[in-house]
Amino acid sequence: MKRRPVLGLMGGAALALGFSAQATLAQDVTLTLHHFLAAQANVPVHILDVWADNVEADSDGRIKVDRFPSMQLGGTPGELYDQAVSGTADVIWTVVGLTPGRFPTTEVFELPFMVSDASAASYAYWHMFEESMQEEFGDVKMIGTWVHGPGVIHTEDPVAQPSDLRGMQLRGPSRLTVQLLEALGATPVGMPIAQVPESLSRGVINGAVMPWEVTPSLRIPELVENHTEFEGDMIYTVTFVLAMHQPTYDALPDDLKAVIDQNSGLEFSVFAGTTQQAYDAPGREIAEEMGNNIITIPAAEVEEWRTLAEPIYARWIADMDGRGKDGQALIDRARELMAEYEAAN
Repeated sequence: MKRRPVLGLMGGAALALGFSAQATLAQDVTLTLHHFLAAQANVPVHILDVWADNVEADSDGRIKVDRFPSMQLGGTPGELYDQAVSGTADVIWTVVGLTPGRFPTTEVFELPFMVSDASAASYAYWHMFEESMQEEFGDVKMIGTWVHGPGVIHTEDPVAQPSDLRGMQLRGPSRLTVQLLEALGATPVGMPIAQVPESLSRGVINGAVMPWEVTPSLRIPELVENHTEFEGDMIYTVTFVLAMHQPTYDALPDDLKAVIDQNSGLEFSVFAGTTQQAYDAPGREIAEEMGNNIITIPAAEVEEWRTLAEPIYARWIADMDGRGKDGQALIDRARELMAEYEAAN
């Protein structure tokens, strides 16, 4: 990767080049990228660092991206989006559901058993962002929108049917996931994902729901022995955004705006969702190697879970209608776009 020798330009060579060099130097930019996961987790390594590296390379080093994992710039995970709005960070990655109800249309992809493939859902999510979600995200420059792979229930005691969840306290990552856990008989507990390992160790919670890919960095297979997954449609997923402080983007020269633009949008969103789901398999293998108990609910037995979750749809549609949005139309459009992607791939 080619980097501009900024310090060298500050010496005699810069004086020799005169105003031309000074004008070029003034266009160099350092962006801060802030998120809540540890630097070695899959999303930072295989998605966020890839994005940042590509931006640096495509700008010939004129854009540098400083990465700050684990909330190193301060604040809480729920404040990340507002950090992009205010400019506390130039770019943030966050779970949309950390601000419950603020971005309601994104929840269409978080409905139980709505999504079967992260690539298809991420494709649909970006298209729907462009079609109908920009008003909700009007205070940032959107870079990418995606979802993770199948949600898995990770617990101390085995869960093979909904009744096994009664009395359990489980960490839930979003508003609809909390509703799902309640419908299934569990007691949902809200907390940042980084607090899950300590909470499991101290017995504050009996388990958590999350995709396989994030479990190694949180040591989940070491902390619980049972994992419940589902054949077919995902019991749940959550939505993410990678977003940029709009004034920072607006201040870039046109050629550097083009660098951000070419690393934003549909292709990046599908890449992110596809990549995150791809790292489910290595996470699952770790649990297998440790001899943990992996329970797979076959498609024929999922109906009981679907039936318990079904009222969430009616409640969500009514909520959307109360906000002046056509909830059923959002569901229909999401399904149409996901089917479109699957048919083409």
